[in-house]
Amino acid sequence: MRDFTLTAYRGLLDAFKEAGYPFQTFTEYLNKPLDKVIMLRHDVDDRKLHSLEFARIQHEKGIVGSYYFRMVPESYDEGVIRAIYDMGHEVGYHYEDMDFAKGDPHKAIRLFEEHLAKLRNVVPVSTICMHGSPRSPFDNKDVWKHYRYRDYQIIGEPYFDIDYRRVFYMTDTGRRWNGSSVSVRDKVEDHFGLVFRSTFDIIAAIRENRFPQRAMLNFHPQRWTDNPTLWLSDKYQQHAKNFVKYWLIRMRKAAATV
Repeated sequence: MRDFTLTAYRGLLDAFKEAGYPFQTFTEYLNKPLDKVIMLRHDVDDRKLHSLEFARIQHEKGIVGSYYFRMVPESYDEGVIRAIYDMGHEVGYHYEDMDFAKGDPHKAIRLFEEHLAKLRNVVPVSTICMHGSPRSPFDNKDVWKHYRYRDYQIIGEPYFDIDYRRVFYMTDTGRRWNGSSVSVRDKVEDHFGLVFRSTFDIIAAIRENRFPQRAMLNFHPQRWTDNPTLWLSDKYQQHAKNFVKYWLIRMRKAAATV
């Protein structure tokens, strides 16, 4: 079977449900964390209708997730945002304001305020999550070296407010589950030592009771499709992007040691 399809995604959700995992949004987890729980995080970077399809699949299965929207046309769509929120999912801001501001934190916070207010005019927002902006030299999280997101009634940011010693983190960055070598910023400290190559490996671990009790899984829904042409195109495009990101990471590490 092909990975990164909606069929594979449905199989993953079913495996979690069959194993008795409850689901919480990020906000729900921060307010009342369960001992056994799955958090489904979605970075809506592109192809926003793919995220809407993810939300519908989850809703059909009685599952909730968290969706983080960028302020770019490929992501931001008030109709899609409302539809996802109305299904019971959480909506948050996928901020990249340091990138927009070319590294100026004071300009970045003004943009953050403007963008957060715009999103809050559509739906309530209580959490945020940085966009990695892999080609940018600026880390969007750096704005919080100068300001506090809690001053904006934001209760959490996954890269700051989850104890990853207790919560296993997985991301499909690079269109792979073991893509740390091609992930520029979507990284946390690993305390579990688990590596899964495919969605089917994850499903097997769940069924064999080898999967952690608490986990956050980060999805980029634009990568997941049952359309064979789009699936194949995205596969080879992502291979090319991964090659570029791999060398970008190496060059930045080399420059940092000079």
